[in-house]
Amino acid sequence: MKKPLVVLLTICFHFLCLAQEKPNIVLLFADDAGYADFGFQGSKEMKTPNLDKLASQGVRFTQAYVTHPTCGPSRAGLITGKYQYRFGYEENNVPTYMSKVSAVDGPEMGLPLGEVTMADYLKEQGYVTGFFGKWHLGGADRFHPTKRGFDEFYGFRGGARSYFEYTESPKEPLNKMERGFGNFEEHNGYLTDALAQETSEFLEINGKAKKPFFAFLSFNAVHTPMDAKAEDLDQFPHLMGKRKIVAAMTLALDRAIGKVLDKLKELGLDENTIVVFTNDNGGPTDANASSNHPLSGIKATHLEGGIRVPFLMKYPGTLKPGSVYEKPISTFDLLPTFYTAAGGNSKKLKGLDGVDLIPYLTGKTKGRPHETLFWKRDARAAMRKGDWKLIRFPDRPAELFYLPEDERELNDLADSEPERVRKMYKELFAWETTLERPRWLLKKVYERRDVERTDAFWPKDKPD
Repeated sequence: MKKPLVVLLTICFHFLCLAQEKPNIVLLFADDAGYADFGFQGSKEMKTPNLDKLASQGVRFTQAYVTHPTCGPSRAGLITGKYQYRFGYEENNVPTYMSKVSAVDGPEMGLPLGEVTMADYLKEQGYVTGFFGKWHLGGADRFHPTKRGFDEFYGFRGGARSYFEYTESPKEPLNKMERGFGNFEEHNGYLTDALAQETSEFLEINGKAKKPFFAFLSFNAVHTPMDAKAEDLDQFPHLMGKRKIVAAMTLALDRAIGKVLDKLKELGLDENTIVVFTNDNGGPTDANASSNHPLSGIKATHLEGGIRVPFLMKYPGTLKPGSVYEKPISTFDLLPTFYTAAGGNSKKLKGLDGVDLIPYLTGKTKGRPHETLFWKRDARAAMRKGDWKLIRFPDRPAELFYLPEDERELNDLADSEPERVRKMYKELFAWETTLERPRWLLKKVYERRDVERTDAFWPKDKPD
């Protein structure tokens, strides 16, 4: 009878060890997607079966925020786990769009070398790290992903490029495809598909080697240019113009995500992998016909449509499938969440603004992950304190909204709540005094354009 007992104990020990393995981590990051443009967000136009399935397997967040309403700063906040304003990454880093007096331009606009990244922290915990797709955190060699904690890189250093192969060198050199460091080679086919293929190969190699991995799949979809495959366009005969193209691009995005999720399942890793899907900022409706319904505002604005994004998290055995989390969170929470899941103690990390979300999602910790959140650029700023949101403008008095009853921000309560406005305004300014000045500056004309976009995509009657 002893032999069966030994076998049983061996089996139990084997499964106990499996249960204690570090979870793999896959971060799926879209670019310029609309808040409403997914089936799990209620869209009847878009076809996103793979993401809808992911939503049913994990947690859907209804009040997930980015740290900034444009690409570069938002990514800097996510990857460092803190407000990027703390190290001067306040304005978007787009070559040739910068002021003549900007301190730097072009490839010199990058994540400061003193900042520790999500990949750096996970490597400390024994993870193999890979980055695939759009970097946009600095084009100079010293800012390269392989010098910022990533073991592997396949993508482009810049902010936007064609989805199809360049037959000639692009106008912006930072948008050339690159494998590893300095090996420039254009992809074959459609870029969204190519990024999924490269990521899947990374999962397979490290999954079979039984190494815990972190894969950051940073799509450029559905950012402009509006490039789509003919067969994807054919799936939307009832749509026209840019709306048709963005639907096709979203379908390709979902297909690519499905390929990665299927690879995890094929490798038997899906039950030991944290998967997160989110987006870098609100959809730029005026550029790519994305929809942020029912929210007001678009990319580059501090209205909810500029800073609130779709967000899903699957963590088998820890998070309840098909659940919804309704308290405010931020993308800078991902770093401490991943680090803790990897076996680290995020409370020992210095200077973070993010928190480990898991205790809140499981109910172990009550209350909100954040009582207060901030955003700013130049003279514009916004602050959420509890359920109240203050928006400061450069061309009019500040406005105040109570989001549970007014998520579209149509009913300004500043006149009826003057003391609340005063206190929030002073707290916002006090926070700003703790920040660094911007490391680079956009031409002032873009600030005016963003204010104009705020008005254009804010459906309420405003007095002159």
